[in-house]
Amino acid sequence: MAACNTLTDKAIKAALKKAGQTATAITVNDGGGLTLICRPDGAGWWRLRYWLASRENRLSLGTYPEIPLTDARKRRDEARATVAAGIDPSEQRKAAKMARITRAEASRLAAAGLPGPGTFEHAARGWHARMSVSWSPTHAVKVLALMVNDLFPYIGASLLSELTAPELLRHARRIEERGATETAYRALKAAGAVFRHGVQNGYCESDPTRDLKGAVQLPVPEHRAAITDPARVGELLRAIDGYHGTPVVRAALQLAPLVFLRPGELRKAEWAEIDLDGATWTVPAARMKGRLKAKLNGLAHVVPLAPQAVAILRELQPLTGSDGRRYVFPNPLTPERPLSDNGVLSALRRMGFGPDEMTGHGVRAMARTILAERLNFAPEVIEAQLAHRVPDALGRAYNRTLFLPQRRDMMTKWADYLDLLRRGAQVIDLKGKAA
Repeated sequence: MAACNTLTDKAIKAALKKAGQTATAITVNDGGGLTLICRPDGAGWWRLRYWLASRENRLSLGTYPEIPLTDARKRRDEARATVAAGIDPSEQRKAAKMARITRAEASRLAAAGLPGPGTFEHAARGWHARMSVSWSPTHAVKVLALMVNDLFPYIGASLLSELTAPELLRHARRIEERGATETAYRALKAAGAVFRHGVQNGYCESDPTRDLKGAVQLPVPEHRAAITDPARVGELLRAIDGYHGTPVVRAALQLAPLVFLRPGELRKAEWAEIDLDGATWTVPAARMKGRLKAKLNGLAHVVPLAPQAVAILRELQPLTGSDGRRYVFPNPLTPERPLSDNGVLSALRRMGFGPDEMTGHGVRAMARTILAERLNFAPEVIEAQLAHRVPDALGRAYNRTLFLPQRRDMMTKWADYLDLLRRGAQVIDLKGKAA
């Protein structure tokens, strides 16, 4: 067995003196893995060599003379006892340091009235701050509101490491009981993301929501109501033409079936986006549905305008497009803002089309259904016009500018078809069936 405790203070001072004279560090051993690195500047660094799981490691035990020989030996013996117990003293030291930092941060946050490190709310806010840079502002607000309203009041102050699957399920059931099943599902999903963030940052060791998969079933989505019967479409178009509301809302109602954009994309239309002479409307990627990355770096959506759509816009232009005004469909109370969400919906209700029959979004389903089933247009052309990202046989997503000639032809024929339905004509589709 190798000798232990072989150093003396006299030997250490001699080694330090020699290191100063040779300008080279000298290492002296005390046994048991303890060494002192004597530097030319007169300082000494205690180091411990130890083996754990057949792997050599090193641990700093302080500096000499601040840590004298007797204290260095005491630290060596304590570390060796830790190793004998199968614990890595280096990792133990890191954990203790992290605990001190966590306690200090907890005190600081508590003084400010904020949740401390390791709590669900603290981890959730950290996760949200990290992820929200890649989300749209609207989505970021919705996710934070979900946690603020349905999670923080109940488990926000709880430590992640102490929360259990049954407890999380109990809170999800509480949300379910008020009839908000989808909210309960999304709350568990958000909680799972928070726990994974917690694991990555050392707040907990696992994600208990992984044992809750299937505990809350996402409700079957209800498709937005849409009129797809051609005869009923004709009635809708005639009702729109006879609408006695404002010219702006009537124009929005008339244009919607001719472009079948999403309601938000339609009502936020700007005159700068529309080329009436070129019969084209270019919707910026920032206003299209999609993730923030697509909004910032994606391609604009080009909408070919049929002659009927151009005519509607030309008639509206003197009313809302003069004097440098921005929005095609401005809000009647504050023209600096676009038409509200309820503008078109309220008009549909006043015309007698209930929420179970037609919605502002329903024109998209109406167009998709009739174009495919009645007019026999290619699905990829329809999907491109709807700005849906559908992969082709090679796995590529359709570019929003693809099929532009085909879409221009389709939109013109679609507008002509709607005119026929408006007049109440019996239309024979391309499959030989009466509309």
